[in-house]
Amino acid sequence: MATLSSTSFNFIFFLSTSLLLISTVSTREFRVGGPRGWTLPTGNESETFNHWATRNRFHVGDSLYFKYENDSVLVVDHGDYNDCNTSKPLFKFNDGNTTFRFDRYGFFYFISGEPGSCEAGERMIIRVMVHPEVISPGPGLAPSPQPGGDHGTGSGSSSGSVSGPQGSPGSNASFKTAAESYVIMAALGVASVILVFS
Repeated sequence: MATLSSTSFNFIFFLSTSLLLISTVSTREFRVGGPRGWTLPTGNESETFNHWATRNRFHVGDSLYFKYENDSVLVVDHGDYNDCNTSKPLFKFNDGNTTFRFDRYGFFYFISGEPGSCEAGERMIIRVMVHPEVISPGPGLAPSPQPGGDHGTGSGSSSGSVSGPQGSPGSNASFKTAAESYVIMAALGVASVILVFS
């Protein structure tokens, strides 16, 4: 009987640890523009890039996948986003297949580098949510804004360590994810106690 309880406990411990690791490192890749990709809006779309962005919840570690032809993706600051200024991007991508990974929370601003495309609606603001653990760090551990970007150009993939106005942290979506993890862990803990003492 003791061997069965020990085996059950080890199984539950392994399962709960695995679930905890999966819940903390799961990231998502979002395809910008869905099947049509990063393209100049025609006016017949059911939603704008910004409307799509507000329907999704982005977290640190998630990434955006941009698929495009004869175009480019520029990461810019808030002012250049508002002005559709393509002359001084923080990052520029023009390979047609760009993956951009978020490595901090806050706002990210994307515009097309093609003349007139940003003004026609090919632009997007992404808000990366902060997890509850980051909202209230211990004394002296507050996250600091990243220094200015490297103004690099390139292709392929990049991390989002570019500067820009930081959004106010926090969201119910990120809190919900953390709360779900705790509920699952509590349920597994109760199940393991029942198995050990039965």
